[in-house]
Amino acid sequence: MSSPEIIAMGEPMVEFNQALDKGHYLFGHGGDTSNCAIAAARAGASAGYFTALGDDAFGDSFMQLWEENGVDASHVLRNPEAHTGVYFVTHGPEGHDFTYLRAGSAASRITPKDVPAAYLRKARVLHVSGISMAISESACDAVFEAIRMAREAGVLVSFDTNLRLRLWPLPRARAVIEAAAELCDIALPGMDDARQLTSLEDPDAIVDHYLSLGAKVVALTLGRGGCLVATGKERRRISGIQVQAVDATGAGDAFDGNFLAEYLRTADAISSAHFANVAAALSTLRYGAVTPMPYREDVLAFMESLQGDASGLE
Repeated sequence: MSSPEIIAMGEPMVEFNQALDKGHYLFGHGGDTSNCAIAAARAGASAGYFTALGDDAFGDSFMQLWEENGVDASHVLRNPEAHTGVYFVTHGPEGHDFTYLRAGSAASRITPKDVPAAYLRKARVLHVSGISMAISESACDAVFEAIRMAREAGVLVSFDTNLRLRLWPLPRARAVIEAAAELCDIALPGMDDARQLTSLEDPDAIVDHYLSLGAKVVALTLGRGGCLVATGKERRRISGIQVQAVDATGAGDAFDGNFLAEYLRTADAISSAHFANVAAALSTLRYGAVTPMPYREDVLAFMESLQGDASGLE
């Protein structure tokens, strides 16, 4: 099989989400870059994923998930000496609480020599995130090696800053994420993370910061506020889509995957952000990260239903 258009790299994690106070956890799948690959595939792009999984039932479930969603996993490694990452979600008076069992996971043991060079160099986009680099030093080195390979081959590098301070201290996160951002073509920061990483508060200033580092396209997600997308020639603030949101888990990943799929289709950052903005909103209508992610036809149908409503599309 030839390489997919979009190859994402990082750590997938099995999710157990507390359904009742006394237990009964719902089984699901998570992992930001895995979610992005699935979103891109549902948006009509050819997508693939590179990681390492344990040789266990949880790893098997991810292989099945990717197959069901048309994500190529032909280069995913299986490590019989390590486990697939797991996290638990509990619910309390102050909202969600996450407990992670990821130390020593198969994905965290990836090294630069594991990166599938030939596979990667035939793609059009490599997508990585701050989490991809935060899970271990060797995984961080592997991401930088993948970025180097992509740039040498003329493959676009897409980067979601995705800050997780449970994984590393802020000073290190700032230094590493800034170094990666200097090497990316498409920067996909979220507003809350960007505030901590850049010490900037104004969305336009944040966009200017990432453009100044060298990104050709910056799409800053603003949660319910939509997004701000910019290139060196134009920028547009796109309002949030009004929906009855149930669960925003994975909404940023849905934005990333749909943005990349549409950008490869059109080479138009503004229209791609409109499309991704709608897809992200639709992904909040049900619980979970993967299940509610829309397919391309769902996004197009919703956009048509808006009938040019300026509050929804501008």
